[in-house]
Amino acid sequence: MRHVAARCFVPSLVLLAASVLAAGTLAAQDTRTLEVDDLFRLKRVGSPRVSPDGRWIAYTVTTMSLEDNSSTARIWMVPSEGGDPLPMTREGSSASDPRWSPDGRWLSFTAARGDDAKTQVWALDRRGGEARPLTDVEQGVSAYAWSPDGARVALVIRDPEPDSAEKKPDGPRDPWVIDRLQFKRDGAGYLTGDRRLHLYVLDLQGDTLRQITGGRWDEGSPVWSPDGLRIAFVSNRTDDPDANSNSDIWVVEADAPEAVTEPLRITTNPGADRSPAWSPDGRRLAYVTTLEPDLIWYATLHLAVVNADGSDPQVISRELDRNVSRPRWSAEGGAVWVELEDSGERHLTRFEVGGDLHTRPISGPLRVSDYDLGPDGTVAALVDRLDHPAEVHVLDVDGLRRVTHVNDSLLAAVRLGRVRNVTFSSADGTEIEGFVTFPPDYQGGRRYPTLLRIHGGPVSQFDHRFSFEAQLFAANGYLVVQTNPRGSSGYGQDFSHAIWADWGNLDFQDVDAGVDYAVAQGWADPERLGVGGWSYGGILTNYVITQTDRYEAAITGASEVFYPANYGHDHFQLIWEKELGLPWESMDAWLRISPFMKVGEVTTPTLVMGGEADWAVPIQNSEQLYQALRRRGVPTQLVVYPGQSHGLKVPSYQQDRLQRYLAWYDRWVKGVEPGAVSEGGR
Repeated sequence: MRHVAARCFVPSLVLLAASVLAAGTLAAQDTRTLEVDDLFRLKRVGSPRVSPDGRWIAYTVTTMSLEDNSSTARIWMVPSEGGDPLPMTREGSSASDPRWSPDGRWLSFTAARGDDAKTQVWALDRRGGEARPLTDVEQGVSAYAWSPDGARVALVIRDPEPDSAEKKPDGPRDPWVIDRLQFKRDGAGYLTGDRRLHLYVLDLQGDTLRQITGGRWDEGSPVWSPDGLRIAFVSNRTDDPDANSNSDIWVVEADAPEAVTEPLRITTNPGADRSPAWSPDGRRLAYVTTLEPDLIWYATLHLAVVNADGSDPQVISRELDRNVSRPRWSAEGGAVWVELEDSGERHLTRFEVGGDLHTRPISGPLRVSDYDLGPDGTVAALVDRLDHPAEVHVLDVDGLRRVTHVNDSLLAAVRLGRVRNVTFSSADGTEIEGFVTFPPDYQGGRRYPTLLRIHGGPVSQFDHRFSFEAQLFAANGYLVVQTNPRGSSGYGQDFSHAIWADWGNLDFQDVDAGVDYAVAQGWADPERLGVGGWSYGGILTNYVITQTDRYEAAITGASEVFYPANYGHDHFQLIWEKELGLPWESMDAWLRISPFMKVGEVTTPTLVMGGEADWAVPIQNSEQLYQALRRRGVPTQLVVYPGQSHGLKVPSYQQDRLQRYLAWYDRWVKGVEPGAVSEGGR
């Protein structure tokens, strides 16, 4: 199952054991257990970017405020050798996507500053002074990239609103008129009109903006060639992009007038080709490719290389059968770096071009979620561990060296639960991996109330990252079981594809086996079990409670229950058609995997939750499940968060969700009456 041949290293289990042991043995008198509001004290580090001279690393720090009910991101920079960080953008104003100008003088970012302002590109002199806007685009900027000489910036800009679409000061809005196959997206709403994303070039010296692509397609991910003459980008230019998941790499002349010079198509694979990266000599492009698009999200994402004229494409990670992302060429051009997902871990990996060799300079029980390569060879990576949220690290000859310490003071004040990485057998003997988080005051020989928490996806995974949710449950006396059932990523294409058109079967067996394992080890109390999750975690929860009554409580968030009702209502029309067929032609397949068809079997008290404006998994699913349970007399409650899409963004709603999680599990798993105080694991 583990595909040992794919793992060309031995994880440092000694380091893992030391870190989790240290987390579980902090002096109780000096620390406290985690609480809900610590979510808003934790800060999220992101987007490490190395300066051209390798001396500095810029990064973002995002904080959430309950007082303002908002989140803001601020840009900082820290010496790559270590030292005190410096704030680069002002407090209280959000900034993101930091980039260095090629000469290292300017640090740019995107921000929307001012009332009703649109997102623009800003730049500040790293030596000091206020940031100034580089762009002034009425409809805002979606993405940007510096040219190699720093004289120009490539921009991704959506077509402007037509004059007829101006907002009326009074009266009703105009109706939405739609003629696209893909007519809505979560977070965007209805996709009306034909406003597309196109590439522009801004000349900073002449302050002129020139459009270089056009047409009825969207374009994105612009990357300049090393000589500054060409820009590679990603676009689906098929006859009807809404009818397929294809995208290709294209190249356009940087000084091309729009609609005069046709872009050159570099890739022709019918699957999605994305994330282009130029080789240092400009002769080749590396990219991520999907070789089997008919397998939709179950297909492995591979690393490929192609000549800049589109000739001789080569897939260089085919034999590994693991998902890759974010390709970047090494400075000498002989290798490509990527993030690689593998068995509950995420490594920074280097593939040699022209061979099948790869090494993993950053590997082991950790998660790399972003990285950057400086021109001088400096490697900065964002690294998570089970006992610590992501921080910026630098890769030295002796290994990883941490250079940011954003959450150290908070973590020093709290007592975390120990996390154990486990493997166990499912009902049919398949090896399954997971994580078990123990209460901070765990005592051997005692069984604890236990929560099975299920990840989203389905093609995703629990990995070696800090899980606030699991630690919060553990702090409240629960043992927490998190498993990677079939359908999860990180274990190869066959493992993901095993649940094709058969949700709630093998994956149910796998997650349930995780609880069996915890019971067999003497950790979990079989009489006090709960289950739950969000998105696919909620969907699989629905399957769990229709097949077993062993769980005393369930929480299903942003979940689906009656699939035929989702066709034409959620935004997954193409995915549904690929996996289940057209509902009027294959209704049996749609009904067979619908938990609603077995809702009469449910006896588990179930909290049902979701966002009012969720177009990925519309709230009607939660409403249908709630209505059925309420009609049948099963203890239930429906919680709908106003204006929220698939993920809750409002801090007070995130706080409310966690509080409701604890209250529901305490009531039904521990037997604590509403309003009473739960006493840890009792």
